[in-house]
Formats: sequence, C-alpha cells, structure tokens
Amino acid sequence: MADYPKLVRDGIPALIAANGQTCRTRIMDEEEYIRELRAKLHEELAEYLREDNDGQALEELADLLEVIRALAVTHGGDSGILEQIRADKAERRGGFKDRILLLQVESRG
Repeated sequence: MADYPKLVRDGIPALIAANGQTCRTRIMDEEEYIRELRAKLHEELAEYLREDNDGQALEELADLLEVIRALAVTHGGDSGILEQIRADKAERRGGFKDRILLLQVESRG
C-alpha cells in the first residue's frame, strides 16, 4: 500500500473504493487541518503556475478556489463573506481588469 499523507477532497475515498481499491483515512484536528489546507494551497498554486493550457489553468484555479473557501471557514467566514470582502475592496480600490502596471511613485517635496 502506498503512503499518501495529504489532504484530499471528501469524495476521494469513495472513488478509490469504486475503483476496487481500499484506503485508510483519519480525520484531522483543526490545527492539522489548517496546516494541510495551507500546504494544499501551495500545491494547487504550483500546479496552476505550471499550466499553459487555458482549460487546465481554469481547472487549477477552481481547485485553488475550493481550498480558499475551506480556509475561509477556518477563519470564521464562508464563501459569501469572502465575496463581500472582495467586492468591498474592489469598490474601494478597483480590480485588475485595466491591466495597470505601476512603474514608479515619486514622493512629494
């Protein structure tokens, strides 16, 4: 049996069983869960950054979003609260659609 000590999506054990295989799992405590979510965030970001294909890039972004939503819950929020914070910040400071690259800021006198 191969060792896979990593956070997986909730449906993965059932998919493994449906494939005729068996697996061992355990439920993590909150501290370990947050640590593993953060590791998963790094993993998914690295996968996105390596991707050149638009369709696969979107798949990786969806994976990132799933991890971000789970992390929001660990911080007392949810996807709705996260979206509200994002929208409020976009209202105050804008988004990124205009493709602005800041080159230099000069201090006043």
